[in-house]
Amino acid sequence: MDFRIYGDKSLLQDAQNVITDLEKKVSVTDSDSEIYKINENGSGILSGEADTLMKNALEMCRRTNGVLDISIYPIVKAWGFTTGSYQVPDEETIQTLLTKVDYTQIQYDETSGNVTIPEGMTIDLGSIAKGYAGELAARALHDKGVTSALLNLGGNVQTIGTKPDGSLWKVAIQNPTAEEDADFLGILETNDCAVITSGGYERYFEENGVRYHHIMDPATGKPAKSDLTSVTIISENGTLADGLSTALFVMGLDKAIAYWQAHASEFDAVLCTEDETLYVTDGIQDAFSANYPCEIIQQKGAES
Repeated sequence: MDFRIYGDKSLLQDAQNVITDLEKKVSVTDSDSEIYKINENGSGILSGEADTLMKNALEMCRRTNGVLDISIYPIVKAWGFTTGSYQVPDEETIQTLLTKVDYTQIQYDETSGNVTIPEGMTIDLGSIAKGYAGELAARALHDKGVTSALLNLGGNVQTIGTKPDGSLWKVAIQNPTAEEDADFLGILETNDCAVITSGGYERYFEENGVRYHHIMDPATGKPAKSDLTSVTIISENGTLADGLSTALFVMGLDKAIAYWQAHASEFDAVLCTEDETLYVTDGIQDAFSANYPCEIIQQKGAES
């Protein structure tokens, strides 16, 4: 985490505490976490922010029609992305694990926070947890009077207000094929929102000359075959941005554009294809300075 806060230095620790407290509740590997106990016992109760995160996660699963699925964890683990022991699972293993990947089988009571899952299922809220954590930290800082901050949670950027001089924050979007960190797709000027990027370049391994990335397609149990190399979502809702950055990557360019056109009031996006063409939604075209060929995605019914 890299936090830049203009105000009382002690607030840095406060922001970090908000995030670590959430992690303690929703970590899929911490035996004391509420999520871990549900996965072990088949049921349990989520409290506080963990409960809210579960509600938001299931809503994202529904909104993306299962393209984002919080029960995909056993598939990700089988490929070695949770352990670092990378491998290509055989087809039988994948098909067996896929029988336990179905968010609609999760029973969740919003009133009590009780969660029940089928035997053999493992749930993981990591696909939206960083976006939600950024929101929580920003809210906590804002409540304590902070009007200018930039929070970077491993590539998930959350901004509060503007820079102290009133100018907009400048967020660089990494080129997924760049060999140097200084090579960006472009620069986004923004304030009071989340800027979250997902792409197959973030974590991957190669076997027999084939590259396998960590973003799994719940329909196949394999790395998503996407014509996109990265997806950046810009939204006031960090949880939404985190979930959609993954979901739109899995969808691919055409379906991602269609999804945005159906929900243009909620977010904007920068989509990068394999030939380094950028597709930028029209809501941010004036705020984004592209370093590569760029096409503007118009809303439905808008003149091109």
